[in-house]
Amino acid sequence: MSKAEYSYPEDEFDVPSNPDVPRGVHRAPRSAWSRWWPFLVVLVLTPVLAFAVVNFMARDGNLPTLPGTSTSPEAQETPSDTATEGEPPTDTETEPVEEPVAPTPVMDTPIVVLNAASIGGLAAAQAEKLTTAGFTAVTTGNTEPTTDDSVVYYATEDQVATAQLVADTLGLSAPTLSAADAGTGISVVLVTDPDA
Repeated sequence: MSKAEYSYPEDEFDVPSNPDVPRGVHRAPRSAWSRWWPFLVVLVLTPVLAFAVVNFMARDGNLPTLPGTSTSPEAQETPSDTATEGEPPTDTETEPVEEPVAPTPVMDTPIVVLNAASIGGLAAAQAEKLTTAGFTAVTTGNTEPTTDDSVVYYATEDQVATAQLVADTLGLSAPTLSAADAGTGISVVLVTDPDA
C-alpha cells in the first residue's frame, strides 16, 4: 500500500522526532553488532574452512597442482596415468632399477708379497704396509722377475676389489687377473721399490 492510498492521518508514530526512536509499534533500531556479525562470521569461517579442506585433500593425495609445480610422487598424476572412459587402467609404474653394489675388499684374503728386485727387506716393508692397512693374511717371499714393472695378480673376479685395494695401498698400477700367477689368493711381484 502506498502513502497516497493510506486513509488515516499521520500521527506521532509516523513522523518521529528522533531518527533513533522506534518507528511504528514493533520496530526497534538495529544495533551495530547485529549489522556487522554476518561479515565477521564470513571473515573468520572462510579461512578456517579453506585450511581444513586443503589439509583433508593433501592427506588423501588428491590435492590439485599447478602446471610446473612438483609434489610428492604419490600426488602427481600424468595424462598417461589416467584411463579414458571404457578402458581399464594400465599399470605404467616401472620397477626401480637397483644399483649394483660395489664389491668390498676381503681383508683375510691370502696375500703373498714377492721380492723380485733383489733389494733386502723390500717384501717385508711392503707386507708391513698391507698389515697396517688391515690385511690379516700377508706373507713374503722371493722370486725371479717375469715383467719389467711391479704387478698385483689376483685369481678370480670376486677378488678384484681386494686386489685394487692392495695395489692402491702399495702405490702400484691396476691389478691383473691371472690365476696362474696369483695362486689361491693375491700375489704381489715387486720388480722395483715402490717407495723409491
